[in-house]
Amino acid sequence: MNLSLFDAPPSSFDKEGLARRLRQLAAERVYIGTSSWKYEGWLNQIYTRDRYLTRGKFSQKQFEAECLREFAEVFPIVCGDFSFYQFPAPEFWKKLFTGAPPQLKFALKVPEEVTVEVFPRHPRYGPRAGRDNEAFLNADGLKTLFLEPLEPYRDRIACLIFEFGARGTAPRTFIAKLAGFFDQLPETFRYAVEVRNREYLIDTYFAALTEHRAAHVFNAWTKMPPLQEQIALPGAVTTDFTVARALLRAGRNYETAVESFAPYSKIQDENPEGRDALRRLIQRMREERRAAYIFVNNRFEGNAPETIRAVID
Repeated sequence: MNLSLFDAPPSSFDKEGLARRLRQLAAERVYIGTSSWKYEGWLNQIYTRDRYLTRGKFSQKQFEAECLREFAEVFPIVCGDFSFYQFPAPEFWKKLFTGAPPQLKFALKVPEEVTVEVFPRHPRYGPRAGRDNEAFLNADGLKTLFLEPLEPYRDRIACLIFEFGARGTAPRTFIAKLAGFFDQLPETFRYAVEVRNREYLIDTYFAALTEHRAAHVFNAWTKMPPLQEQIALPGAVTTDFTVARALLRAGRNYETAVESFAPYSKIQDENPEGRDALRRLIQRMREERRAAYIFVNNRFEGNAPETIRAVID
């Protein structure tokens, strides 16, 4: 059989079956989605190429502007990584939430302007690279620039994630600052904390989160304990919901994963232990009747939709 230039080969990916199973889990308050959504590698899998043709040619601009609607036909939730890098304007939020299907939930990363204590020595930080961040854990700034613009959409937001990269601050000092910060935040949203220092995973950290009804984010990251070890820690489930992010295999850095796995069209490196940890967490949350928000990144195995399908199968 000869395929024309614009025909895609038949797909073995059961999109409808995955969507049906994810809806069933969402009915039990187990929401599973991906980290971001604008990946052309998911064409002929999650996305239908014909929906993004302009004058017979694939339009990347149209794809990026419209693919969230097709994403929501399969997944009940998505993690918005984009907000980590900026304070989006109110106009941006209005366009995002009015354009997205109403059933789609969002987890949003809090801007790094609040969570970075010292700006990394990286070109994108310009003259601030290597300097202390005066806005670190500034509750007033966060409320004004981020929380208040999001209040009209609070019913669409599953949780807000505070991602703290690896840092040199002692655990006791960090935990005290974190607790004081949460004391100042409104109860409008659910909050979750993702740390990248394994030495922070101690009783006082989990106790501080429990006191403030915030969740620890179980995260698979290059220098963090594997998911199964984090989940097994006493007191690690700190409130009535939990968050997990399958990001990287232990020992693999982000740049290597991007180079190896892009454009994220297929599984490249299966992680059976990581998959099993997610299955166990899902089952535990179902048994304990807690809400769960679980996100899989392309950098975890190479293709997030296939990883999710393997986990729930």
